[in-house]
Amino acid sequence: MRIDSHTHLLPEKMPDWTEKFGYGEFIHLEHHRPGFANMMKGKQFFREIGRNCWDPELRIQEYAAFHTEVQVVSTIPVMFSYWAKPLDTLDLSAFLNDHLAEIVHRYPKNYVALGTIPMQDTDLAIRELERCQELGIKGIQIGSNINGENLSESRYFPVFEACEQMGMAILVHPWNMMGESEMKKYWLPWLVGMPAETSRAMCSMIFGGVLERLPRLRVNFAHAGGSFFATLGRIRHGFESRPDLVAVDNAVDPKHYLGKFWVDCITHDPATLEYVLKFQGSKRVTLGSDYPFPLGDLEIGAFIDQMDLTDGEKENIYCHSTLEWLGIDRI
Repeated sequence: MRIDSHTHLLPEKMPDWTEKFGYGEFIHLEHHRPGFANMMKGKQFFREIGRNCWDPELRIQEYAAFHTEVQVVSTIPVMFSYWAKPLDTLDLSAFLNDHLAEIVHRYPKNYVALGTIPMQDTDLAIRELERCQELGIKGIQIGSNINGENLSESRYFPVFEACEQMGMAILVHPWNMMGESEMKKYWLPWLVGMPAETSRAMCSMIFGGVLERLPRLRVNFAHAGGSFFATLGRIRHGFESRPDLVAVDNAVDPKHYLGKFWVDCITHDPATLEYVLKFQGSKRVTLGSDYPFPLGDLEIGAFIDQMDLTDGEKENIYCHSTLEWLGIDRI
């Protein structure tokens, strides 16, 4: 079995949230031609998406071509809407989560869901987290920062604590990229900002003591950990040379946490994935694609078949590591 741990799905139809709430630039869809829709950010065009962003049966067919039976689906990060009024984000999150739960109910052998919650309000976030579990959703996807705040901020700790206690998995996905307004050219927010955002989230959860205080928390960091592994030497050197700046909330060497969290395999490059595997081991690397978006691995890990890995290592990446991250035995 192959399980894609990192994919995105939207409802085909959803409200115009900007009109409903009367403010902001929420995302809604305008179906302007057969099989395609424009994602609109308020009144502004954001991106065009195809039918495989909302059609579960088409997705199953497309995945069959790459021998992948199961998709872990979550919303598109731009839908997080952490900037909005908390109750409005709760309303939007519930709509998306109900849709994902329905997809899993209709196709239980093909889909597993990760919900979204209003992280800007701890009490509401935990309330929706609990409801997600009641719906059969196995975890949540959150952003790499919350309105510019790091995940180490104390007000987010109760959410992580609740996830550990409830056995809910977490996927941390980059969004709201640092420096985005200064580097719009060449798609740099996605090519440079996103990898940096993922490393930011990882460093925040390590240095902030989140992973130390919650050793049973199951966290997967998107895009193979972004720039984290490539800069781990620098990160550790900073920890060792300036503990007065770095080790103020957690005195444990960052290296200690390698293999205690998960990352997906989205490197687009065998040599880079081999480098990540040296740190993580195959039991902590999950098959991921970021399907159906063009920056994703739309051949669903096909390059892994060509790598000099044992059958056991490939099985871990393709299936076993994701099952362990999600906290389930089988699908």
